[in-house]
Parts: sequence; structure tokens; C-alpha cells
Amino acid sequence: MNLTICDVAPRDGLQNDPTHLEPAVRAELVTRLMDAGLTHVEVTSFVNPKLVPQMAGAEDVVKAIARREGVTYAGLVLNARGYERLASVELDEVRVAVAASETLNQRNQNASVDESLNDVEEIIGRAHADGRRATVVIAASFGCPFEGPVDPARVLAIAERAATAGADELSLADTIGVGVPRQVRTLVSGASELGLPIGVHLHDTRGTGLANAHAAVEAGATMLDASLGGVGGCPFAPGATGNIATEDLVYLLHGEGWSTGIDLDGLIEAAHWLEEQLGHPLPGRVQRAGDFKAVSAATVREESYR
Repeated sequence: MNLTICDVAPRDGLQNDPTHLEPAVRAELVTRLMDAGLTHVEVTSFVNPKLVPQMAGAEDVVKAIARREGVTYAGLVLNARGYERLASVELDEVRVAVAASETLNQRNQNASVDESLNDVEEIIGRAHADGRRATVVIAASFGCPFEGPVDPARVLAIAERAATAGADELSLADTIGVGVPRQVRTLVSGASELGLPIGVHLHDTRGTGLANAHAAVEAGATMLDASLGGVGGCPFAPGATGNIATEDLVYLLHGEGWSTGIDLDGLIEAAHWLEEQLGHPLPGRVQRAGDFKAVSAATVREESYR
């Protein structure tokens, strides 16, 4: 199975942080992620800088990146206005978000879910005409901070509409970190029936993030979002803390025998750099503890018999 990790630290990781990094520093973060072997990076979001000042200068971030062959550079938008800005710079993929609950969608995008889906359909068409991939991110797929549990049937109905509109990929987002593996398996399996690649965007608010990532891969997900150092959160969703840490996820996947092509030591070094830039500790565990080359179970059994 082809498994890809998309690092969202330059966008989701920074959008809720009290430290505001300049565009040049955010571009350097992208470079350091590429140096560690990331081939898919969510570079920025094209949102109102008055509401999300951490994302000010999105165009400048993109222009400052020294692009490399084989890397997919993505940007997030919430509506057609955001796509207008994204279309003015060199990005390979648009990620367009819609929430699975009306309340969060109104707070995040100032629109109903149906209105946002109309934008989704328009953006997919424009992205394809411009030669870009289009991924639809369904926020609050596992629970909403305002409405509580979300009916999986509602999430899958949104996913089906996005698939019908021509989305290249669907991403199920646990925006506030309430999901558990059972839910992840159900939604990933259900969405996979639409015939598109399925990704997950997981937060570790309640400590289930890595377990959910493992369940998602077992259920067929091929794209996993993560954020360097575990930074992240949504400014419009109360209680949304950091994403699963990229280095923690890579450690898990490597230990389970999945290949990512990512240099874990390079990630740890990049996380230490980001911690210095933000001026506060990051929640990721592996960047603090370091890598560990686990002894295989077979070796342990052999040694025990001597």
C-alpha cells in the first residue's frame, strides 16, 4: 500500500499558536520538512488575516519556497475567495474544507454546509481546469465542539457529494480529537466505498491520535496528516489542541513495518528548530525522547533461550 504523510505544521500547526512567524521563517519550515524527506506539505491557508493573523502573507510564504521535484505543495481554502488567492501562486493542490456540523461551519466559514459544498463544487472544477489536484477535507467528522457527536451518515453524505463533484481525495478530520479507533475504521471503510483515496487528519486532544492513525491505515487510509512537534489547533473550535506529531507517527509506522521514506532523525532536528522559533515546548514525544531502534521479537525470543 502506498502510504503518504502530509505535514501540516506550516498551516494547521501554526494557525493557533501565540507566536506569529514571518513568511520567510514559515518557508524555512517547509524546507526543513523537505530535508527530512516529506514529499507532501500543507504550506499555508488563504484565509482572512484579520481573523487568523498567523497565516498573514500566505502568498509570500509560497513565493519564498525553493521548490523541489517530487514534492506536492498544498494550500487550504475555505471558499471561492480563498481559491482566488491560491490561484495566484504556484501550488500543486488545493485543500478545501467543509465542516460536518452546521454550527462549526458557520463559525469557521460564515456559511451553511450546503453553501460551502456549493463552493467545494466550484473550486474542484476550477482547480482541475488550472491543473491542480483537489482534496476535500471534512472537518469535525468525528465530533463537533458545539453539537456533540456527528452522525457518520452525515459525514458520508458530504463525502459522496464531494466525490460526485470530482474530488481527487477525501480527508476525514478529527478537528477536536474526540475520535476512537472504532469510529475511524467505520468512517474510513465507508468513505473508501466511494472509490477515492482516503486520508485522515487527526488531533491528539484526548490521547487517541496515534491509535486512530493505526486504525485508519488498517482500514485503508493512504494519506495521514500530521504536524511537526505536535503543534496545532483550530482557532474556531474550542478545545482543539495539537495534531498528532509527525515524528511520533513516523516512529509508530516504522516500528510496524510500514515504509515512509522519511528520516526520523531529520524530523527530530527540525522539531527542535521549530521549538526554538516558537519559544515554547512542543507536545511531541519522540522529539523529546529521541529515536529507539527496537529489537525484533524474534531476536528477543532467541536471546531468552540462551
